[in-house]
Amino acid sequence: MPADTTASAPRVETPPGPIAAFFRDFSENRAALLGLIILSLLVLVAIFANFIAPYGPSEQFREFTRIPPAWVEGGNRAFLLGTDEIGRDMLSRLIFGARLSLFIGLSVVVASMIAGIVLGLVAAFAPGWPSIVIMRAMDVILSVPSLLLAIVIVAIIGPSLTNTIVAITVVYLPNYVRLVRASALSEKTRDYVVAARVAGAGTLRIMFITVLPNCMAPIIVQAALTISNAILEAAALGFLGLGAQPPSPEWGAMLASAREFLQSASWIVTEPGLAILITVLSINLVGDGLRDALDPKMRRS
Repeated sequence: MPADTTASAPRVETPPGPIAAFFRDFSENRAALLGLIILSLLVLVAIFANFIAPYGPSEQFREFTRIPPAWVEGGNRAFLLGTDEIGRDMLSRLIFGARLSLFIGLSVVVASMIAGIVLGLVAAFAPGWPSIVIMRAMDVILSVPSLLLAIVIVAIIGPSLTNTIVAITVVYLPNYVRLVRASALSEKTRDYVVAARVAGAGTLRIMFITVLPNCMAPIIVQAALTISNAILEAAALGFLGLGAQPPSPEWGAMLASAREFLQSASWIVTEPGLAILITVLSINLVGDGLRDALDPKMRRS
């Protein structure tokens, strides 16, 4: 009777799917996991600001101006992080400011990514004057320092939250155009693109259906880093009085209105600055984790 060989046969492990492999590689970066946790908390705070904040962002308590945080001598337990120069609760303003800052970052990323993908693909698939015009325009934008260019644009179209988003979108548009164009140029000569052309696929289908999905990994990483840079640019414009206008609880505007109290009421300046620092740091950590997980050269074999 033949021997039973099924028990001694080696067990073949099924390789993880792409999503499981991505989360495995991402979770190996402990700093990225920490950044993701902090960023998730910030997003939840921004979404449920109306329920979390103890007071309205513009509600004033004139009898409690410049009250220090609750744990500082002279603080008040009703105002955990203290009040500002006109008696507004700092905790409430920071919570609503998270909503504004994340909204600015996401809006800039979505607008600049969509425009950058379209212009980058056109520059890659339409050699000649369209590519030359697009890339020379991007070179002109890159030749001007980002903050200076944003200031010029806002000064021309006027200071407001919407115009701040427009200005920062223009500033970061060349990053996506150049990245998409370079990725598309390397992909358009591959065999699967040639096969799609032979099969009769049109240029638009090849651009957006065949090539674009294979260019998304670096675009996603760039998007994560753009959010943090956009928040910093918006805070800088707000600090200069060219971004969101008072009484909007935008963190940069809060810094600008409180700079004269740096010595007498330091928490009014410190707390928005720490909020910007923590938010930008967490987004950058997540961006590093995305880069490690999406870059084939850094993946675990």
